[in-house]
Amino acid sequence: MPEIPHDIIMAAAQGDVAAFETIYRGCAGMVYTTALRITNNRECAAEVTQEVFIAVYRKLPSFAFRSSFTTWLYRISVNAAINQVRKRAMEKGHTVAYDEQTMAEHTATPATDALEREPTRQLIARMLAALNPDQRACIVLRNIDGLSYEEIAITLKINVNTVRSRLKRAREKLIAMRAREVRHAV
Repeated sequence: MPEIPHDIIMAAAQGDVAAFETIYRGCAGMVYTTALRITNNRECAAEVTQEVFIAVYRKLPSFAFRSSFTTWLYRISVNAAINQVRKRAMEKGHTVAYDEQTMAEHTATPATDALEREPTRQLIARMLAALNPDQRACIVLRNIDGLSYEEIAITLKINVNTVRSRLKRAREKLIAMRAREVRHAV
């Protein structure tokens, strides 16, 4: 996602609806994708996306450019998605189960390509769903969105060592899960 120009951010912060719409059009896909990967649910991701942009609209006048706009937006997005997962888990009284249909992406590729990719998509979604929300956020930001450890720490407002430990635990859990699946397949 390209960085939003300073003048657009400033105009939106001063109430320029067209500038805010520019921000929304440029960033909504990233927010939705991040939320989807953390929540594993399309409806929740859409709800998180709405919440994020309402929060951005309200908080934009106080954005002080101490970090990049993208980092600030990631922080709001990840926190909103984690809160949504926790809220759903509390409402259900247990961890949220994976729904295979939630990770299907909207693509315009031929059906055969989609069928070939579906098992991989399902595996990734199932494995992400096995992680706790904090670990899932770190894995998504690092391995899917490509952020550095420092960028993840800034985004989540946590120490770099906390990022490292969450990623280590998440990777260990994913490796163990994959090993169990391979043993059961044999």
